[in-house]
Amino acid sequence: MNSYSTFNKQKPSTLAMAILYNQELMNCDDLQITDLILDMDGVLWRGDTPMPGLVNFFDTIAQAQVGYVLATNNAAKTAAMVVEQLAGYGVKIPRELILNSAEATARYLRHNYPEKKSAYVVGEDGLVLAMTDQEFEVLNGDSFIGSKSRADVVVVGFTRHVCYPQLASAAHLINNGALFIGTNPDVSIPTEFGPLPGAGALLAYLEAATGRRPLVIGKPNLPMFQEALRLLGNKPKTTVVVGDRLSTDIAGGRAAGMKTVLLLSGITREKEVNSSSIQPACVMNDINELAEFIRSHKGPDPLESS
Repeated sequence: MNSYSTFNKQKPSTLAMAILYNQELMNCDDLQITDLILDMDGVLWRGDTPMPGLVNFFDTIAQAQVGYVLATNNAAKTAAMVVEQLAGYGVKIPRELILNSAEATARYLRHNYPEKKSAYVVGEDGLVLAMTDQEFEVLNGDSFIGSKSRADVVVVGFTRHVCYPQLASAAHLINNGALFIGTNPDVSIPTEFGPLPGAGALLAYLEAATGRRPLVIGKPNLPMFQEALRLLGNKPKTTVVVGDRLSTDIAGGRAAGMKTVLLLSGITREKEVNSSSIQPACVMNDINELAEFIRSHKGPDPLESS
């Protein structure tokens, strides 16, 4: 049975399970935070709806001088689109503090497969633009690509506009030798209506159709976390990963050597944490509770590194 730890004695079930990587108990109050790596979907918003307290949260971390990077597996939007979305919610942040799986995937392919030139993309504008920026010839469309067509790479990310001819084209190209790449493994995304299919669901469809497993670039894999740490000055001991999904945010943060905080405002429910082998350092309800924690710990211990 898991044990629970809370800094707020009035809500003993909202900050939960202070457990280290070796499963030893840790008090949430012992968390040292100089920087945050923040997920977006399920943490800062659901679908197109901002989380309550979003502006206050960013005001709080600014006042506490806590650094941050936003790192998302959502490949549908470019960093510029995210900046615009946040501005619409009343939050202004610079573009360079945003990492997404579309740009991470495009950079990875260009660096590791320089000989690859053409890419068939199943995804939205964010992924198409990211691949174009890395000088790939992007092939896509709503019609079947044709039996004689070929591509060097098939890249699949989240899209709300997928149709059968796109999936058939992707399967055809993979079966004829294209490298099969996924931006992220999230099978669902948190929305105002509850969880809906994500990029991982499309990857599972194509894996079933082709018998080929994709190479997946986004969280929980290390490249995004390593880039976020670099932007924050490489302080893994006091950088905390905040997310709503055990299998990506928490597992990836732990693998990168950081403490993690799970928020229950997105995909993962508390009962799932109780039965999971993937354990965060703390569980909180939402960004309001995280903001309260940061305010209550403002000062040299623990917010400032020694």
